Order: sequence, then C-alpha cells, then structure tokens
Amino acid sequence: MQSRPPGLAKAIRLRNAVALYSSSVLGSGILVLPGLTAQIAGPGSILAWILLSFASYPFAITFASLSARRPESGGVYSFAKEAFGFRVAAVTGWLFFLWELTGAPAVALIAASYVQFAFALGRAETFIIAIGIVLAAFLINYRGIVISNKVQLAIIASIVALLLVAIVSSSLAVQMESFIPFFPNGLLPVGTAAALIFWSYLGYENVSNVAEEFEHPERDFRRAVVLSIVLIGVLYTSVAFVTVGTRAYEAGGSVAPFAAILSKFLGIYGAAATASLAAMIIFGLINAYTTGMSRVLYATARDGGLPKALAHVGSRTGVPDHALTAMFVGTIPVFLFYYVTNTNLETALLVSSGSAILIYVIGFAAGIKIFGAQGDARKRWLSAISLVISLLVLPFVGPGLVVATSVALAALGYTRLVRPRNGSRSSASP
Repeated sequence: MQSRPPGLAKAIRLRNAVALYSSSVLGSGILVLPGLTAQIAGPGSILAWILLSFASYPFAITFASLSARRPESGGVYSFAKEAFGFRVAAVTGWLFFLWELTGAPAVALIAASYVQFAFALGRAETFIIAIGIVLAAFLINYRGIVISNKVQLAIIASIVALLLVAIVSSSLAVQMESFIPFFPNGLLPVGTAAALIFWSYLGYENVSNVAEEFEHPERDFRRAVVLSIVLIGVLYTSVAFVTVGTRAYEAGGSVAPFAAILSKFLGIYGAAATASLAAMIIFGLINAYTTGMSRVLYATARDGGLPKALAHVGSRTGVPDHALTAMFVGTIPVFLFYYVTNTNLETALLVSSGSAILIYVIGFAAGIKIFGAQGDARKRWLSAISLVISLLVLPFVGPGLVVATSVALAALGYTRLVRPRNGSRSSASP
C-alpha cells in the first residue's frame, strides 16, 4: 500500500488553514459563553477570556508542531500511532467517531435554538433544522476538499463581518460604570468562568487531521496558528467586553444576551440576525469538523482499527465518502435519542467533551514522547503543560468520561479481534 493514499489531494493553503482553525475553535462558545461567564463573574470574566487566549497557545503550537514534522491524514491518530502503536491509535480513532456522533447533533441544536428563539418554532421543527444543518455540512464535504475550503472561507468571512458589526455598534453603548466593581463576587467566580471558557478553545487539533492535504505544511502550520490565535482571541475578548459594557448579560439565559447585543444596532431584527449568525457559526464548525474527522476515520480504517470499507476514497472527489456516510448515518439515532429522552444541552455537550478531552490527553502524551525522543525540550514542555491542563479538566466532564471510557474499551476489544496477537507498533505511514 502506498504511503500517501492516491485520493487525498494537496489543496489546503494558508488562508484555508486559518479558516479551518477559526471555524473549528470559533464555535458555539462565542454565542453562549460571553453572557454566561459575565453572569457568573461580572466584569472579571473579561480577565478570564484574556488568560484563556494566552493559555490556548501551547495547545495550538503542540498540535501544529506535531503535524508539520510529518504531515499525515489522521492528526492525533497518527501521533498516537507513532508514539504508542496501533491499539492506542485505534482507541483515538473510535473516540473521534464518538466526538462527531454526539457533538454534531449537540452543537446543531444550539444553532437551531437561536432560530427557535427568533421565530417561535416548536420542538420538532427545531430538531428538523438541526438535522438540516448537519446534512448540509456533509453534502458540502461530499463535493470534495476544494469546495469545502471555498465554503469555509466564505463562512468565516461572513462570521467575522457580522461579529465586527455587533462589536463596533455595541461599543457605542458601552458605559464605563458597567465595569465597576470589576470583581463583584470575588476572584473565585473568575476561575469558574475560566473553566467554562476552556471549552471555547477546543478545536486546534482538528486541522492536524487534514495535514496530509496541506500544500506547504512546514511553512503554513505555524503561520496559520499564530494568525488564528490572534483573530480568535481578539474576537472572543471583544464580544466579552461589549457584553459586559452594555450589560447585555443581564437579559438572562444564554440566547438572550447575544440577541440583545445585535438588537441595539438592528432593533427588532436583532433576534433574526443572531439566528443567522448562529446558523453560520455552527455550520462552519460542523463543516470543519466533518472534514477533519472523516480523515481520522479514513486513517483508522486504513490501518484496520475500523472496518476497511470506511477507508474508501471517491475516485472523482478524492474524499473518504464511506467514512462521511457512516458519520452522518450515525448522527440520526443520536438525534432521535436526544429528542425522545429530552436530553438537556449540558449533558449532550459533556458526553461529547469526554471524548474530546481524552483525545487531547492521548495527543499531548504522544507529544511528550515524540519531542522527547527528538531532544526538543521546549516542545516537550509545551506538550507537558497542555497535558496537565487537560488532566485537570477531565474529571469535570462527568457522564462524558464514562461514555468515552466505555467506547475506548470497546475499541480495545475490537483491535484484539482483528489483531489477536501483539498489535504491531507500525510506522505512521501504512
């Protein structure tokens, strides 16, 4: 088998990488968390946003450095395979599958809830809209990475434009007395806000999944990371600033604060504008993750960690079409489960977060081993810092950790069936 599968074309340039990074990280958090963290910590929440912007640097640099040294489809899967062998890599692939199956419906429902808020829709209509958002992202990905990249660029440009409208227009209504006192409830709530904000910075691993499709990985990975960190940090902090300065968070709830911000400029159309922005942000997020995670499933199946049929690449489009189909079909029973059991959004996000944090733990542990073997002390320390942060957060995902651990054990059982003897510590390229 060739070391580079023939179907995956090198079509990702710097601007595409920035769009993928920004869409992967700039997700539902910017709609929900500025208002929620302001309700918890008041003006002090702005400090938490600034600190987390800097704290995201070791995460992003670790994944970018691992990808740039050996660009392969699969990202963290490939790092785990190189550092720990086939079985741990297979566990990583299964966890990515779980992340997609549970996470895509959850975040799609966030966008749909904004549409529901704006147009007073029923629960069934809300779920139909959420399924439509997920389906649209998959259909775009079926067209190929080039089409997906173009759509992603258009989406992120629209998102940034609308966010700038909200920030600039709302800044005119900012009152300095809104920031006094800066810590109305003391310093402890700032820590609670920071723990919530952590989820807004998940996503830097996603671009590693499509590393094999970069035109110039050695040059563009680090540049894309730096540009994305600055763009995302400025947008997050600016939205948090105007949320506090205009006291929009006093509207209550998680949907109302952001709608209140846009309403100051757009009046009665504020809710509709917020719904449109939410739909674009979530569609961009799901589109980016669908692109990345389908490559993880492809790589896992290619190596035998999942059924080989999932490694099929379309001859015309050059995308892992069977993996995409499995991912979309798998979201349908999850949507049905959420609907029938009336699962709340917090629980749905925690289940998805459990797999995400375990993937981070595996990826950063792999970074420690790989960079240690290379004698790169700085990158090894960045990996270690990132690992410690991830381990500190892991216990707080509750049911997500239970579900993720169960899937990891199932993955180990599957690998013992397909490789009953010692799993080979194969090289990163099959």
